[in-house]
Amino acid sequence: MISDNISKALNEQITNEFNSAYRYLAMSAHFSSRNLNGFAHWFRVQYNEERNHALRIFDHIIDRGGEVSLSPVSEPPRSWESPTAAFSAALEEERRIAKSIDELMELAIGEKDHATRILLDWFVSEQVEEERVTSEIVDQLQMVGDSTIGLFMMDERLMNRSPEEADAEQE
Repeated sequence: MISDNISKALNEQITNEFNSAYRYLAMSAHFSSRNLNGFAHWFRVQYNEERNHALRIFDHIIDRGGEVSLSPVSEPPRSWESPTAAFSAALEEERRIAKSIDELMELAIGEKDHATRILLDWFVSEQVEEERVTSEIVDQLQMVGDSTIGLFMMDERLMNRSPEEADAEQE
């Protein structure tokens, strides 16, 4: 059975994951409205990935006999001044999530909850990948600068992200 402390912290993480998902969905809508469909697609895939993270934790709580307690998600921003600004915000979001995963890991270790620690091992690795990929895109967008051609090339590249790639990253 899962402890009350772990259950509460994991429920908070579900909310964190859904907040990230909601933010990425808003980013997808932002880029769709600007006909940057590759950017929109990338963030839609990211939305699904974060939603799946929340559900993974959701299932863990249930499997361990805990109670899931869903909280409201925050309203995300509706627009970003540039693709670089949006991906920089996404990178900060990934870093925030990584920090909360680290705090959860410390709690699981402290309570000797090995099942939750094993779950969180996966999340720790996942966050390293999330930060690496998002950071690379930020760096590339900074290199592109104000180049319209570069922006369209990035848009084309981001359109190629498959949901299967995101799923493979999660395994």
